[in-house]
Amino acid sequence: MMVGMGIGRFIYTPILPGMMHALGLSASDAGLIASANYLGYLIGAFVAAGRWAEGREHNVALGSLVASTVLTGTMAMTDSVAAFLAIRFLAGVASAFMMVFMSTIVFSRLARAGRSDLSAWHFSGVGGGMAISALVTGLLGYMAASWRADWLAGAVVSAIGVLIVYMLLDREPGASTRPVPEPNLSMTGAMGRITLAYGLFGFGYIVTATFLVAIVRQDGLGVEFESIVWIAAGLAGVPSVWLWGKMVGRWGLARVFAVGCVVEAIGVVASVTVGGYAGPLIGGVLLGGTFIAITAFGLQFGRQIAGASPRRALALMTAAFGVGQIIGPIAAGAIADRTGNFTAASLLASVVLLVAAFVAYGAGKRV
Repeated sequence: MMVGMGIGRFIYTPILPGMMHALGLSASDAGLIASANYLGYLIGAFVAAGRWAEGREHNVALGSLVASTVLTGTMAMTDSVAAFLAIRFLAGVASAFMMVFMSTIVFSRLARAGRSDLSAWHFSGVGGGMAISALVTGLLGYMAASWRADWLAGAVVSAIGVLIVYMLLDREPGASTRPVPEPNLSMTGAMGRITLAYGLFGFGYIVTATFLVAIVRQDGLGVEFESIVWIAAGLAGVPSVWLWGKMVGRWGLARVFAVGCVVEAIGVVASVTVGGYAGPLIGGVLLGGTFIAITAFGLQFGRQIAGASPRRALALMTAAFGVGQIIGPIAAGAIADRTGNFTAASLLASVVLLVAAFVAYGAGKRV
């Protein structure tokens, strides 16, 4: 998860300001490149859901990590927007494969060991990878290295991670069974609401997740602080699933989802309205401290209310989430180019998150 998600997907955020400055990329260009990655993730998730990889999960999981590593380094080899779009699209596919197949292996082993509670640590890898990528890019920024060096360094760190995974990965066959045909998903009021809320959340969180470090750069707060903000986001993400999980037993999944969206909306607003260093730092901590948990618990709630069709619910919600992720950076980039900053785009994202909270809370009332 550190390699395939924390670095493979999210190292783009701390590298982006340097790329925009050196290559003259507009905010619209940057948003389009980000969306290509999320489109790849969406398509990869659906392809991975097929039965073609049964019995080959280990090889596909490792292969996707190798591909993610190679594609990370390849970003340093070009300055073409078209090439960036293709590379980040393929990196999105690779990260989706890693997510699906590695999680299948890990969760199968945890279930057999009776330690499903440890799944929170699996998700913590996303935040850990974000923090590591910020440390690496921050050190290189302090040394006045180019954005190309950032991508190459990310590939080197990823390669080390792949080697560690290769040595540790369990080679026993998983406990998976052949998928049982599911009935058509019953689109109840609760299912419709949580699906809509999940798509809105995808739009709302990704604006800050893509442009937070660019916001810091635009405010002239220093290269060192850019790294600090993304490190803070990553570290906040490490225990987030475990911490929010403590509240699920008290509030239920729908309410935790809703509260998480509200907390994240506060951070999104703070990132562009609170002056000085405090605003982006608050935004980073509240982003990292919420988005991984909201993503996980939203899917869990969908599976809970899907009855006999959990896989269909997962596919539907993944599609809604993916559409939100794809539209978010494109819309935010266009708005930023028109207004000259990311304030209006971030305020729009916060409103969308609040709407997601309201819709999700309503879904909980309908169960």
